[in-house]
This record gives sequence, structure tokens and C-alpha cells, in this order.
Amino acid sequence: MAEGRQTDPDAPWLALVVGNTRLHWAGFRTGQMQAVCHSPPLTAAQVNQLTQQGDFAQAWLTLFAQFAHSDPLQTFLASFEAAAPLPIELYCASVVPQQTAIWQSYPNFHEVHLAELPLQNQYSTLGIDRALNLLGAGDRYGWPVLVIDAGTALTFTAGTSSGLLPRLLGGAILPGLALQFQALNQATAALPQLPMPSALPPRWSTDTVSAIQGGIVLGALATIRDFIAQWHRQEPSGQVVLTGGDGPDLFNWLTAEKTGPGLSQDANLMFWGLNYNRQQPQTKRR
Repeated sequence: MAEGRQTDPDAPWLALVVGNTRLHWAGFRTGQMQAVCHSPPLTAAQVNQLTQQGDFAQAWLTLFAQFAHSDPLQTFLASFEAAAPLPIELYCASVVPQQTAIWQSYPNFHEVHLAELPLQNQYSTLGIDRALNLLGAGDRYGWPVLVIDAGTALTFTAGTSSGLLPRLLGGAILPGLALQFQALNQATAALPQLPMPSALPPRWSTDTVSAIQGGIVLGALATIRDFIAQWHRQEPSGQVVLTGGDGPDLFNWLTAEKTGPGLSQDANLMFWGLNYNRQQPQTKRR
């Protein structure tokens, strides 16, 4: 069943991605991302302050003034202060229902659900983060595309667009690099908790620290290279986009090698996915 949704493509709006530990924000105007920042989870009282003030722009500015590194988004918010009587639109994708629930009183809040996304071949337990990453990557870098999200989990999500709507091809999920380091420490008596290395570890290590770091990092790179190689056999001109917290390091290590065409790195794929979805007619799929 389709529902019409009227949006002003030129109007400023906010994108909110609710993660497990942080909130991720982006400001958009005329389809272009203007600013990005990150914050701790908010309280219900903080959200209520946004609806209790008559000047919505000032309320947002007051909120973001509490967070370090929010200057770009504050500048974006200040730029439409003249439109303060109208609450800025907020589009949200979330994996934390408790954090999403406190926004229900905000008058221009839109929670984006998986079933609404213009993506064929979904399955009910597909993470909305993976779906939005795929849509954002396809819109920005072209189809077909493979998204490698190196975050808490290391996920592979592939899609194409040969008809009216993009189509999910499928993917895979395994523990992210930080989880692998954590698992070795917690499940063994003698192995230490280690961070991600700043440089590529040696393959043949002669100490425990570099052996763990090399095993995890080189093992992840081998898995990624295998997926990329298979992807390029299937889609010779297919794009590959890395995202997630470990994406920049993995991208640097991979681009030092020959991994095939179309390798990019973009930390903002979910925001681009929300932007793409906002521009489409809203469609619910059963």
C-alpha cells in the first residue's frame, strides 16, 4: 500500500541515527549534507525542552551547545533561525527503541521503518542500518554496490538496481574487530585486551601482542578481500564502499593493494540513505 508524503526538498531537516552507544546527527538542505556531529544519548527531559520553547531553532541550538564538536551543526541550525516558529523536520533510524520512544512528543518527528524503505527483497530481520547503508551507497556511488560496514559487527551487504526499485542481493555478518579482540581476552585466561593497531601488523609475529593483532586484522582483511574478489567476479563493474568505525583503517590497508575497481570509503552512508529515502514516495511493503 502506498501513502503520499509531501516534503519540501529545499527545506532544512535533521537526520538522526540512534546507535548502541551514541547518537549520530546530520543537517541537510537542498539534498546536500551541511554538517555532522555525534552526541551521547539524550534524556526525555532534554527532548521535552525542544517542544516547550516557542523558538525551535534556539531550542536546538541550546541543546547542541552542551556537546563538544557540535559547532558545524550549530552553525547549520543558526542559519535558519528566521524559520524558528516551525519545528525542523527530524528523520530518525534507530536500533535502540528506548531512545527512539522519547522523541514521540516532538511535533515533526519521522521514525523510518524497514518496511517503508524503497528496497526490494527485504527480509523481516534485516537491520535498518544495513538497508540504509545500501541505499545510501547505491545513490551516491552507483549500482550495483557492495557495502562493507566495519563497526561492532563486520557486515557485507550487496544490492543492485535493475528495475523500478533497488534490490537487496544479500550479505553476511560476523563479529567486528573490536569484538574479536574482546572475545579473546574474555574467553581465555592469559590473552590481554588489545586495541586496534595503528599500523598493519606483521604476518609472522614473534610476540603475543602482535600475534593477536595480526591474526585479527589480517584475518579480517583476508575475509574482506575474498568478498570483494567474489563480488567483482559477479559484478565486474560493481562498486565497493567501506563504512563504520574501522572503515578508514581498513580502507587504507586495502588501497595499498590491488583490490579491483570502485573501492571507496564513506562514514556517512546511513545519512545518505535517509536522504535518499526522504526524497522517495513513501511505500509500505507487506
